[in-house]
Amino acid sequence: MSAVALVLAAGRSTRFGSDKLSAWLDGEPLLHHAIRTARAAPVERVIVVARPGLDTGEWPGTPAVETLRLESYALSETLKAGIAAAGEAKAAFVFLGDMPRIPAEVAPTLAAAIGDAYAAMPCHGGKPGHPVLLSAAAFPAIAALTGDEGAGRLLRSRDDVVRVEVSSPAIHFDVDRPGDLENLP
Repeated sequence: MSAVALVLAAGRSTRFGSDKLSAWLDGEPLLHHAIRTARAAPVERVIVVARPGLDTGEWPGTPAVETLRLESYALSETLKAGIAAAGEAKAAFVFLGDMPRIPAEVAPTLAAAIGDAYAAMPCHGGKPGHPVLLSAAAFPAIAALTGDEGAGRLLRSRDDVVRVEVSSPAIHFDVDRPGDLENLP
């Protein structure tokens, strides 16, 4: 499967109060954890959709890491820009830049499970999390999204989305406020 990984990192961090994606966690910026996990996925390249001025780091080797700068902060715009940049890819993993603890084994598990489905998503305790793997069949519907909403509603409305139960609750851990950094497992 020809797949890309998108790392969505164009948000304004309003609840955090400052630039959360540049906040330090375990000796490096928060965003770098998400990029590293995206690079471990079975992908040909990683596209970081980032706001102007955000340091996305240097990532030599493969898969290549590209940075796509975006002025809009609406989640739908960020996701649409990433999907557009995916080009002819057959699938796209969607990682969020503020989710630093996604286990590396989740993405390959989703890739193995998707088959001909519209999408695959990890669940823990029955609750969906990230990353989500979108097949190319989902790309046109993603292009029609608007506002500050991702693909969640779209995916909940379909019965051809594979839900994969995983053992780690980290698929739910995101950083919204400074205290969240201190409470990450």
